[in-house]
Amino acid sequence: MAVKAIPAVLLGCLLNILDGVSYGMIVFPATGVFADLGPMGVSMFFVSAIIAQLVYTLGGSGFAGANGSMMIEVVPFFHILATSIADQIGEDDPGAVIATTLAAYAFSSILTGFFFLLGALKLGVLVGFFPRHILVGCIGGVGVFLVETGLTVSMRISDDDFDYSLTTLRFMFEPHNLILWSLPLTLAILLRVITHKFHHQLIFPLYFLVIPVIFYVVVWSAKLELVDLRHTGWIFDIGATAHEPWYKFYSYFDFGKIRYSALWSTLPTQFALLFFNILHPPLNVPALAVSLNNDVDTNKELVAHGYSNLLSGLIGSVPNYLVYVNTLLFYRVGGDNRIAGFLLAIATAVLLVLGTGPIAFLPVMVVGALIYVLGIDLIKEALWDTRHRVTWSEYITIASIMITMTLWDFVIGVIFGIVVSCFFFVIQNSQLRSIRSIYTGNLAMSAVRRPSLQRAYIREVSKQTTILRLQGFLFFGTITYVEETIRSLIEGPYWHQHPVQFLVLDLSLVAGVDMSSAEAFVRIQRLLAARYVTLVFCGFAVESPVGKALQSVEVLGASGVELFSTFSDAMEWTENAYLRAWLKSQKLEISFLAVPGRPDADIGYNHLVGSFVRSPRRSHIRDVGERTIATEIPTYPHPDPAGEPLHTLQKAFSSYGNVDPILFQPISNYLEQVTAPTGAILWRQGEPSNGLFVIETGVLRASYTFANPNQHFEESMVAGTLAGELSALAEAPRNATVVVEQGPAIMWRLEGANLKRMQLEEPELARVFVQLVLKAAQLDYDILLSAIASRQ
Repeated sequence: MAVKAIPAVLLGCLLNILDGVSYGMIVFPATGVFADLGPMGVSMFFVSAIIAQLVYTLGGSGFAGANGSMMIEVVPFFHILATSIADQIGEDDPGAVIATTLAAYAFSSILTGFFFLLGALKLGVLVGFFPRHILVGCIGGVGVFLVETGLTVSMRISDDDFDYSLTTLRFMFEPHNLILWSLPLTLAILLRVITHKFHHQLIFPLYFLVIPVIFYVVVWSAKLELVDLRHTGWIFDIGATAHEPWYKFYSYFDFGKIRYSALWSTLPTQFALLFFNILHPPLNVPALAVSLNNDVDTNKELVAHGYSNLLSGLIGSVPNYLVYVNTLLFYRVGGDNRIAGFLLAIATAVLLVLGTGPIAFLPVMVVGALIYVLGIDLIKEALWDTRHRVTWSEYITIASIMITMTLWDFVIGVIFGIVVSCFFFVIQNSQLRSIRSIYTGNLAMSAVRRPSLQRAYIREVSKQTTILRLQGFLFFGTITYVEETIRSLIEGPYWHQHPVQFLVLDLSLVAGVDMSSAEAFVRIQRLLAARYVTLVFCGFAVESPVGKALQSVEVLGASGVELFSTFSDAMEWTENAYLRAWLKSQKLEISFLAVPGRPDADIGYNHLVGSFVRSPRRSHIRDVGERTIATEIPTYPHPDPAGEPLHTLQKAFSSYGNVDPILFQPISNYLEQVTAPTGAILWRQGEPSNGLFVIETGVLRASYTFANPNQHFEESMVAGTLAGELSALAEAPRNATVVVEQGPAIMWRLEGANLKRMQLEEPELARVFVQLVLKAAQLDYDILLSAIASRQ
């Protein structure tokens, strides 16, 4: 297996050499006290790569052939760290500047060890919540930086000497300088043209092996002197550092010279760098898993990244990560095992020991072309590859981040990107309509079985109930539309045509409410109170985030405000209020007419009960009541027990057909009176049917339980309605659990045996009775299905 791994190890070494030279040579700014530290940066690159390779190979990574090395994206942040430290300390003390800079680099690697906590606490998924386009914008900014770095490296000038000015432009187009930077740029563009047509993985490394060969063939043919080439910027002039051993950079770690005040001042940049580093592995690891068809644990990979960066920082090197491209190429040439990964670590260590002397003979155009290629790729990834995959606002964010990073600062660019994303988030979400639907109560009645005349009354008067179903997250950008809509209902022409008695706000689809929205509900409540409109909330609990937000502004519990956990309960309560209002307006006792609801159903409805003459809403209730339930009220205040069960049957069936007293007279021989106290369980879901029930007094509550617990539903049945009729007629198991909600409940039961006996002894009575039962059941179940559908 070791022999089979040789091609992969050779390719891995070649990639590490190319990356080490191109990345390492620009780890430090090429100016001031850092001018000759390029080879030291290469050594630090190899140290970090070896540590990452060993951690991944020895079981840290789920990828057997994982390749690790330094991140190119950290270089702009490193330059900011180095430049700020040099400015604070001053170049008159180079030892302190370099020692503090190395400490800052190592500290950034230790901070990146935060990956360990993300993985250990299984929090890798949290990174997925961060907007991807901000990272893409940062990557594009790094691409622009690399192109700038390619220009400065090719022309052998410092970063400080390069700016966007006419002077710099003139300097770039001087004949000698033009050749220095345009030749490697041409080589980079030529490589991308070749790889666009040919996709073999070896083209990239072989291309950069051919360039120095051709360079030295030209040098030998023209008999050029290397001293002159170094002096004119064609070959790296690294002076005495060419003969320094790889571990020379440790001699600069003089803890006595570290200026901790300067190190402390770099914390904002350090945290920006940490933020940028954290975003990469949770994105690269799943992408690599897909490319290699290898199922890995992202949290395990984060733990491995944490260990490798912590170790790298403790021994004074730079951050590292699992390199997507290198690992993919390594696998494709046979490096899909841990032996190959271990051999690559050993080979990289050999390269480190050999030292950086060969860099003195490396053409600058090779490094320049490498940096150009990386920069062009990153810019292409940010601006070209995303043009059809992101929204216009995301694309503007990406471009603005790149511009900000280029003209000002990388840290400012990251912060600016977050601010711009938040701004567009607010703009886009404020355009979303947080009102899912708006309609009146007659289109969404509760799941309560009522006598037909009561139902007709409620259907008419519920037009005074307006329902708003809200959705999404309510914040300052979306609540304005909600508030304006409610004002139009109360203050506009709508009020004169459709006066509102109850405003039901269904918040079951609302994810959260911010402070601005909560305070807007206070204004809404005051507006409604001035119009004697009751505000009814539903769809959340007091302990929920929505409930806590509204409770914090004391809107819950305020006068004229009600809260129910479900929409059906809220509608049931408003319907009960309409019924009680009518009964009280007629100065009738309502104890005989039990309606489901909370014990405080009377509270807050004096404006529904008073004179009906002066208020359009009360006049509407009076007119509808006289056309509907007024016809059944007179027989109820003093019911004649001797008239039962015929009286209850007339109440239940009068709307569906003629209940002929003569025809129905014998039915008492088949019905059995049953009395049950509050809380009694009449039957459970799944039990065999024990007959159908006609309710004389009391309220029953049916609970429907489904496989999905979120689909649980409840239905109330009041006096004058049926219960258990379909399962009784079909002789099927009960489809719900029924209890007595308000008792004592008096019911008339028709058992299956008695129904069969009635069909034999009184066939016409049985036929009419079953027909009326089915008509009532059809309407009841239509109402039930409508109530269930209204929850969607």
